[in-house]
Amino acid sequence: MKLLFISLGCDKNLVDSEQMIGLLTSEGHEIAESEEDAEGVIINTCCFIGDAKEESVQNILEMAELKKSGDIKLLIVTGCMAQRYKDEILEEIPEVDAILGTSSYDEILEAVRIASEGTRYQHFEDISRLVPDRDRRVLTTGGHFAYLKIAEGCDKRCTYCIIPKLRGRYRSVPMEKLVTQAENLAADGVKELILVAQETTVYGKDLYGKKALPELLRKLCAIKGIRWIRILYCYPEEITDELVEVIRDERKICHYLDMPIQHCNDEILKRMGRRTNKAELKQRIAYLRSEIPDIVLRTTLITGFPGETEEQHAELVEFVDEMEFERLGVFTYSPEEDTPAAEMEGQIPEEVKEARRDEIMELQQEISAEKGSRMIGRELLCMIEGQISGESAYIARTYADAPQVDGYIFVQSGEQMVTGDFVKVKVTGALEYDLIGEVADESAE
Repeated sequence: MKLLFISLGCDKNLVDSEQMIGLLTSEGHEIAESEEDAEGVIINTCCFIGDAKEESVQNILEMAELKKSGDIKLLIVTGCMAQRYKDEILEEIPEVDAILGTSSYDEILEAVRIASEGTRYQHFEDISRLVPDRDRRVLTTGGHFAYLKIAEGCDKRCTYCIIPKLRGRYRSVPMEKLVTQAENLAADGVKELILVAQETTVYGKDLYGKKALPELLRKLCAIKGIRWIRILYCYPEEITDELVEVIRDERKICHYLDMPIQHCNDEILKRMGRRTNKAELKQRIAYLRSEIPDIVLRTTLITGFPGETEEQHAELVEFVDEMEFERLGVFTYSPEEDTPAAEMEGQIPEEVKEARRDEIMELQQEISAEKGSRMIGRELLCMIEGQISGESAYIARTYADAPQVDGYIFVQSGEQMVTGDFVKVKVTGALEYDLIGEVADESAE
């Protein structure tokens, strides 16, 4: 069949989607570019927060209408929303032909086969199962960078988060499998590996009895063809001195760390189920910056958590102003059913949450612009992401920018370059979140 694949949510979900696409294409199915030329549609859903849930529902309903009208013959729903609301989906949306849970995506071929024969299909494995590695993944990121999912599930049990109930306990992918996956990606032309998991910092504790991320990083750095390695989702309290030393000393590892902290007020952190406090956060940030002076720290915050007072919000604003994170995103608190936080007293009106978010983001915009202006005159190694149509200019990323979440550097060049090329760029200007530059040394490749 010719199938349209819609992947929603996080990069970890995207890896599952790429595995499913690999399985489908290996058996002769084609991947359609749009619903107009598709016979069937597969939606890999997300329901982490309210906005993600709405996006998933909207996509399912839109594709269900195409099924009703006969424009498509098959509709399959997979992923987190399928895991969480399987009964509701099957009951309320009869157009859905098959549904797979979060640890059942390797059943996608069977789902397509049975559902296309007219039989409704569902498959839900134990959520703490580690799906067998199929080695048939098809990248959707352009081929120059790829996400490497090093673990599945989570044991942290933050009070606002539904993920452990949808993805199960934390289980690491064996190191030898990850190295093989990374070698295969490098052989296919991938130059940047981005390590992801619900939490990367505790990788290996379940398999090896210790935090093995530093060891994994050293093995990945030895792979020929990989130029950059980027680490996402590091819990601050789990960052060890050994991990910091590896990031500092291994040339391939970007001096970039994604470290979601969610808040700084001790009472709010405790009610969130976080395992750190404000003093420890400040100490950890200071240590990272002292050991790796050019490190770029990305974090995420939640505004409007139940019971958050104006004073606690003001404390968070002051903290952001003091810490001057290089990259920062803010979510408004989303009450998710079956989580402790949703039952807490002191639920805050949506407009208050949004106003608090906007205040922090306005401050961060100023911080980002100031930090960008300090970059003018520096020369940075950049990865080309593509050419701006009709211009002798390119979109690129520096070590400080993760794809799809951070900014870009716009590079002027009269020379022809292709996506994935590395070039040295001199920064000549700065916008609020992006930089402007010109090629300084086109021999960086």
